[in-house]
Amino acid sequence: MTHRRFIIPAALAILCGAVSGLPPAAKAADHVPVLVYGSFGTPSARSVRLEQFDTQLAEIVNGGWQVLPLAEIVLALRQRRPVPERAIAISIDDAHESVFLEAWPRLKRAGLPFTLFVATGALDRGATGHMTWAQVKAMAEAGVEIGNLTVSQPHMTQQTEERTGEEIATAHQRIFEETGREPRLFAYPYGEWDAGVRRQVIAGGYIAAFGQQSGVAHAGADWFALPRFPINENHGGLSRFLMAATALPLVVTDVLPAGTIVETTRPRIAFTVDPQAGPLDRLACFASSEPGPLPLQVGENRRVEIALARELPSGRTRINCTLPAPEGRWQWFGLQLTPSKGG
Repeated sequence: MTHRRFIIPAALAILCGAVSGLPPAAKAADHVPVLVYGSFGTPSARSVRLEQFDTQLAEIVNGGWQVLPLAEIVLALRQRRPVPERAIAISIDDAHESVFLEAWPRLKRAGLPFTLFVATGALDRGATGHMTWAQVKAMAEAGVEIGNLTVSQPHMTQQTEERTGEEIATAHQRIFEETGREPRLFAYPYGEWDAGVRRQVIAGGYIAAFGQQSGVAHAGADWFALPRFPINENHGGLSRFLMAATALPLVVTDVLPAGTIVETTRPRIAFTVDPQAGPLDRLACFASSEPGPLPLQVGENRRVEIALARELPSGRTRINCTLPAPEGRWQWFGLQLTPSKGG
C-alpha cells in the first residue's frame, strides 16, 4: 500500500515559531497536557456529562488557560520552542453526533481550538449516532483540525502490517477527499500499538500519534506514542480536570514493555526516571486492575521496576505513576498494557 507523505507547511512552521513570542509576564514551558474526550451527554462510558463539560469550559475561559491547536503544540515541542506555561490541548476521538450538536457549539462560542479524530468507515456508511461528512467538512472549514482514527477502528496489533497500512492510508485519503485537508495527526484505536503499527503510522507521513495512556506531552517525548488524559463522566469532575491540566511530565527513558501489547500476563515493567524529577521516595504507581499502590523497586541509576500482584486481565490495563511536584502539582507517567491474547 502506497502511503501519502505529509509535508509540514511552511506557514504552520512559522506559526509554531510564534508560540515562543509570549507576553513578557507569561511563563514558558516545554510540556502540554492533552485532554481526550469521546462523546458529550450520551449514555456511554466514554461520555462526559454536559454540566461537567460546561464547568470545565468555564474554568478554561476564566482560569487563565490557553488552549492551543494540537498540531501547533506538537511542532513547537518538536522544535524545542517554548509554549505558554498554562497551555492545554483538547482532542476528541470518534465523530459522535454529540460532538457536532453539543461540544462544537460550546467550544466555538468560547473560541477554543480542538482536534477531532475521525474513523471514516462509520461516516461512509451513515452509522447511527455519528456525524455526517457534511458536518465534518463544516467543522474543518471553520478551523477544526481533523485527525486520522483509521477506517474501522480495528485492534491494529492483531492485523498484518499490510492491512494496517491500508486502514491508515484509506482513511487518510477519505479525509482529504471530504475536507480538502490532509490529516497530520493520528490516534491509535483503543490506544493500542506495537512496533509494526508505529512503523506504518510513520510511513504515512504523520507528525505525531496519540495513545490513550495518561501523561503529559513534552519536548523529549516519543512523538508516536504521545499520552492524553481521558475525560469522561467518571473522570470529569473539576478536581480531576485541574489535576490533569496542571500535571507535569514524569520524564522517563528505556521503558519496558516497548509498546502496549505484551506476550505474557506478568510482563516486566520498568523505566528509568530523569534526575530532574527529584527524589523518588514518594513515587507511586497504580494499576487499573489492582487495588492500592504497586510494589516498586528503585535500583541504580534511578531504574524503577514495578511488580504486579496479579496477572493482567484480558483487555486494557492502565498503569499510572505519579511523583509530587511543587504547588500541589503531580509529575505523571502512564502506560497502557494489553495481553496479546486479549483485545
